[in-house]
Amino acid sequence: FRTTGSLRPTFRTSIEPIKSIQRNPSSMAATTDIKLFNKWSFDEVVVSDISLHDYLAVKTKQVFVPHTAGRYNVKRFRKAQCPITERLANALMHHGRNNGKKLKAVRIVQQAYEIIHLLTDRNPIQVLVEAIINSGPREDSTRIGTAGTVRRQAVDVSPMRRVNQALFLLTTGAREAAFRNIRTIAETLADELVNASKGSSNSYAIKKKDELERVAKTNR
Repeated sequence: FRTTGSLRPTFRTSIEPIKSIQRNPSSMAATTDIKLFNKWSFDEVVVSDISLHDYLAVKTKQVFVPHTAGRYNVKRFRKAQCPITERLANALMHHGRNNGKKLKAVRIVQQAYEIIHLLTDRNPIQVLVEAIINSGPREDSTRIGTAGTVRRQAVDVSPMRRVNQALFLLTTGAREAAFRNIRTIAETLADELVNASKGSSNSYAIKKKDELERVAKTNR
């Protein structure tokens, strides 16, 4: 309202129309481009192994930070929908004293990704995907036995277990390499992922995978 000389307020009778806000769709798309740690793009990541396509949540779950606080253990197979980087961070939280320290695990993964980019000049998410594809054993042996006679029988490994085993072996290798060592776990994790993505036998995960498959081959 506005006041006149007699100090009595007079209200405007006409309401001014509100101008409609024009949004540019291209600028909106640019602002909503989701990148991991606001740096690494999900769009260029390719899962070359068709059998693991449904179990590596790369494009389906794009996040800025691998900390979704999702309830992935409530139902069977739901953890396949968990972002793959978050599953790596979760796998680092082992050995009692590290249980629940997810912010520490996320920070380790972030530093490892920076080191991977410096070493290879590639997208670290792609390196992780390739490392998981190469580290998951495709054949394993199980115990078959009745009435005291036990023997080993070679079996095929499901895609879900391949991803689970790969994450376990990669993080175990990084943890053991960093234990009582001057190197940090971020450095050892970066080395483990890079070596595994190349299929190098310097990787703990690749050595373990080859050993499992060799034992399975003898038990066919």
